[in-house]
Parts: sequence; C-alpha cells; structure tokens
Amino acid sequence: MSSATKTVIVGVTASIAAYKACEIVNLLRKESFDVRIIMTKDALEFITPLTLQTLSGSKVMTDIFELPDKRSPLHTSLADSASLILIAPATANVIGKLANGICDDLLTCVTYASRAPVLIAPAMNENMYNHKIVMANIAKLEKIGYLFIGPVKGRLACGHDGKGHIAPVPEIIKEIKKMISASANTSQSSGGLRRIRRSSRSNER
Repeated sequence: MSSATKTVIVGVTASIAAYKACEIVNLLRKESFDVRIIMTKDALEFITPLTLQTLSGSKVMTDIFELPDKRSPLHTSLADSASLILIAPATANVIGKLANGICDDLLTCVTYASRAPVLIAPAMNENMYNHKIVMANIAKLEKIGYLFIGPVKGRLACGHDGKGHIAPVPEIIKEIKKMISASANTSQSSGGLRRIRRSSRSNER
C-alpha cells in the first residue's frame, strides 16, 4: 500500500499510556504518512505538545476555537483531510462521549465531522474497562462501524496486572495500514469492520 498523501489524525487522550503516542507517530512518519495530532486538554498533563510536534512535523492541535490556517473551521478542515482517525490511547471518557453524542472538544468534533474510518485503542484500569457502561458504549460504537484494537493484558499504572494495557504499537500500525487500504474500496458506513480481540501479554507500562 502506498501511504503517499494519506493523512492519519492521531487523537491523544488523558491516559498514562499517552507516551505511546510518540512511538505511534514516529512509526507512522517512517511509513510516510502525513500525521496530524489532536490532544485533549487533560492529555497535556501526561505529555507535552512539543514532543509530538517534533515527531510529527506538524502543529499539535488542542483547542477547537483556535484560528485555522484556512477559512474553513478547524474541526471541519481537519476532518476533511483525514484518511483515518486513530484515538490512542482512548480513555473511558472519550469513548463515552463518542458513544453518546457529546462533542465538547476538538477531538470529538473532528471524529464526528469526518467520514474517515475510526480506530480506537483503549487504555485504562481493568475494572474501568470491564464496567458495563464502558462495554455498552464500545458496543454502540462498534455497531456504527468504529473499530477497536485491544486492550491487552499487562502491567497497569495501578500496579496490578490486568486487561487494560494499550495494544502493541506494531499491531496498531499494521491495522491502520490495513484499514486505509480497505477504505479505498469500501465505505465505513457499509459495515463489515470487526473488533480485534487480543489475548497477548505485555510487560510494558
């Protein structure tokens, strides 16, 4: 697959796994993707925009009211540019917002405004992930064609081993490439996207 001119929007939310976004962005750039980054405001507590801006080569966006470079609103211009939207790491909060129609920040607005495929990589405490409301929200998003990868079992920020660790980065990159290739021939709205279930174990935090 040629990744020339393909744009991946990476949404980074407030998880301890936010540092994994650096590796994701670095590998996407090595694959010659154009990478645009949106950080939620709480994600700024975990990683600096400067780090991701340096790795991506593009300005990190955080504020929906920021003036765009062009005349079109920022969230729609970003949405129109996307070949794929990746949210990694994805917290229970952002999953809940997307599942229930809440667009109160740049990331959720861009995701709703785009027709690009959406890949979500959850990362959170195991009990949070297994909560019935989180499971119901994931099911709602799967029903409309959003794809989830992970989480996997591993060492969590709480100090326990459990299912809640972000999926391995190489697997995320592999799935991005697969989804972009598939989207050339089939629309996200036509369905057929599947959830990727992982049982592998990771010792990374």
